[in-house]
Amino acid sequence: GASDRRAVASMWSLYYFSALTIPYLVARVLDHHVLPVSFDRMKVALAEDGLPRAFGVATSGDWQEGDDSDVFATLAPLMQGHLREVVGHLKSAGGIAPKLAWNNALVYIDYALRASGIEPLNAQADALIGSKSLPDGTPNPFFDCLRHEEEDGARVCRRKICCLRYLLPGVPSCGSLCALPSQRNQ
Repeated sequence: GASDRRAVASMWSLYYFSALTIPYLVARVLDHHVLPVSFDRMKVALAEDGLPRAFGVATSGDWQEGDDSDVFATLAPLMQGHLREVVGHLKSAGGIAPKLAWNNALVYIDYALRASGIEPLNAQADALIGSKSLPDGTPNPFFDCLRHEEEDGARVCRRKICCLRYLLPGVPSCGSLCALPSQRNQ
């Protein structure tokens, strides 16, 4: 309808990235398997409302075991083989800035790493957000996208860039994670 195209693309990407990144990290961190997530070799099943419902991965050939001691090595197949491609499509088709798309992906990556309750993964999440460069020297698209703060005695996560969801009809705000203080308490 008359919704802001960027807000629609951003909201869609939140569903996409959650369905993609959380299972990838669970398989990688808990089972030490690198799922074959190359964008051009995966299938996406959409629900009737157009939201991503499931991902299909190759059943043979690409499955491999991985070392999970370094967050950048853990995420390299996902970042290089899939996220970069999707971020480009979201920019061209949805009009959202790449930094917003990367921020949307990071929200779920950070969540999956921290929700495990395994301390080294918290440190890896901190390294992912705190490193200006990737190991190859290129800029880290996740650098400084989230910050974890103390608020009223609790640790809260804040985005650097608003997801724009408050621009959609029927959505009063982006919630407590929002980068915009005016939107947090709506």
